[in-house]
Formats: sequence, C-alpha cells, structure tokens
Amino acid sequence: MRSRVLVVFLLCIFSFLPALHAAHYTLDADHTTVSFKIRHILSWVQGNFREFQGSFEYDPEAPDTWKVEATIQAASIDTRVTQRDNHLRSKDFLEVETYPAIIFKSTGVKDMTPSSATLEGLLTIHGVEKPVALNLQIHGVAKDPWGNTRSAFTATTTINRKDFGLTWNEVLETGQVLVGEEVVITLEVEGILKT
Repeated sequence: MRSRVLVVFLLCIFSFLPALHAAHYTLDADHTTVSFKIRHILSWVQGNFREFQGSFEYDPEAPDTWKVEATIQAASIDTRVTQRDNHLRSKDFLEVETYPAIIFKSTGVKDMTPSSATLEGLLTIHGVEKPVALNLQIHGVAKDPWGNTRSAFTATTTINRKDFGLTWNEVLETGQVLVGEEVVITLEVEGILKT
C-alpha cells in the first residue's frame, strides 16, 4: 500500500515538471532589434539600441512559466545623427553615465492566444521603474539549418517619457514643442534554445 501511494505521489510530481521548467532561450543579437520612434515637431524620428542582452523562458503550453529579462546599454542609442545621439545620452535625457542600463523584467502574461499575448513587466529607464504591458505577436518555434531551435516574437508598447523623468523640451514660436512625449517601442526578438 505504501509503495502504491509513493508511486502515485511521484507520478503527480513528474507530471508537473514540464510546466514548471519552460525552455530557456538566449537572445540572438544578430536577429533581434530594439527600436523606437518619437515625434519631432510634426514628423517621427526613429532609432534603436545596438547593444543589449537577455534571455527568456518560453513554453507555448505553459504561459505561467514565461519569464523575460533583458538589459539594454543606454549609451548604444543610435538615431543616425551623432549630435542628436550625444544629446540623448546627456543629462537632458538618458544621462547614461549615471544610468547606464535600461532594464526589463517580466511579471506575468495574460490574454494569451496561439498567436498573441500581453506580457506584463517592469521597465527601468533613467533610474525610474514603471509597469508596462507589451503587446506580443507569437511567431512560433522552428529549427534552423544548423540544428538550433529558435523562437521569435514581435513586441510593441507605448510609454510616456515624462513618466521616467525624461522631461527636457523646447517650445517653438508656433507654440508646438520640439520633442513629443510618447515613445513607440517595437522589439523584433529571436531567441536560441539553450541546451
């Protein structure tokens, strides 16, 4: 009787193991893009961050196990204009010498379908941590020609830069401002399964 109880107990434990341990992926920097756009008077200025690292846990059958951690080097901002990039790195904006990293850590997932989900997390910019929700497009899992298992996502969100203490601006003669407040963020993410 004891042995039967023990067997049932062990089966219950092992039946939960796949859900407790999602597959671990590392970001493939060569196939991942961290980009943004923000208003400049009337038009949009686009840019990206060239240096970042991160990882995520992903099992399509177990969204409760999903976890994402990523760190972006703030000084790697690139809008293709050197003078503007230097201004963005300065105390007027990112203040990269004091706050060198932009950090995202997930806290949960909701509204999941086979092709989409909402990924919730905490985003730290300029030393200020705020909750954000990323709209996730799930592109699936596949093997590349070299035998690596990959998964890919597109994530989008919009934040207000003033929420993170990035308040610098200039008012123009027309009454308009030089820089918009809303920042549209788009992440094209590809990860490689860690074996």
